Amino acid sequence: MRTATQHTALLTARALRSVSRVPVFMVMNLVQPMLWLLLFGALFRSVVEIPGFGSDGTYLEFITPGIVMMTAMFGAAWAGTTFVQDMERGVMDRFLASPTSRGALMVASMACQAVIALAQALVVLGVAWLCGARFDGGLGGVGLLLLGVVLLTAIFSALSNAFALLTGQQEALIGLSQMITLPLMFLSSAIMDPRLSPAWVAEVARYNPFDWAVRLGRAALDGSAPASEIWGPAALLAAATVIMAWVATRAFRARQKSV
Repeated sequence: MRTATQHTALLTARALRSVSRVPVFMVMNLVQPMLWLLLFGALFRSVVEIPGFGSDGTYLEFITPGIVMMTAMFGAAWAGTTFVQDMERGVMDRFLASPTSRGALMVASMACQAVIALAQALVVLGVAWLCGARFDGGLGGVGLLLLGVVLLTAIFSALSNAFALLTGQQEALIGLSQMITLPLMFLSSAIMDPRLSPAWVAEVARYNPFDWAVRLGRAALDGSAPASEIWGPAALLAAATVIMAWVATRAFRARQKSV
């Protein structure tokens, strides 16, 4: 256990150093979410006046948790890029031929992406606050929202890493990102109250991990939501994280067999 923990710490530091050398990628990943936050928040501010819309605040306040989670999911979907680069350079094969813990390789990647996502989430929240959004949940609510960010990031980082190990191709990751991220976002409550959407959208959202994170974040920032609206989605996200991390770690075997 101690060795795995040490491996995780060292590999996480390695990944963060790599990110720090090219900070532009972290900034670029914020461009689209900021456009959504500022443009959608302004263009659709009257949506909250539609009868049946389940928010007492502004549309900017409604959409902010969704944009935070969108930023986390979009970034995590590219996590496997590092694995692809390591495979192309022969680094991954050396890791797999060494006593390096497979679990540490996976957890370190997830931890690195979580750190990046947390920083970006704070930027999005700060911009929303400057634009007038106010949340009754206070710092405790922000902390719970960030918990959702970490769990959502872990799920999609593991998925991206598993896909990278199985395919070894950057093009495959691009296809995966385009295929799942936007559909998952629209099939959720991120930008629209599901009670105003077709019934089938609301039904799909029940099984959508992205929507679990959005609901957790929105309930946490609300400050008056029942505990079940926070801890229910949190439990689902935690379970999905454990399952995806296990599945992704098993993908190392497929990589070893392929070489």
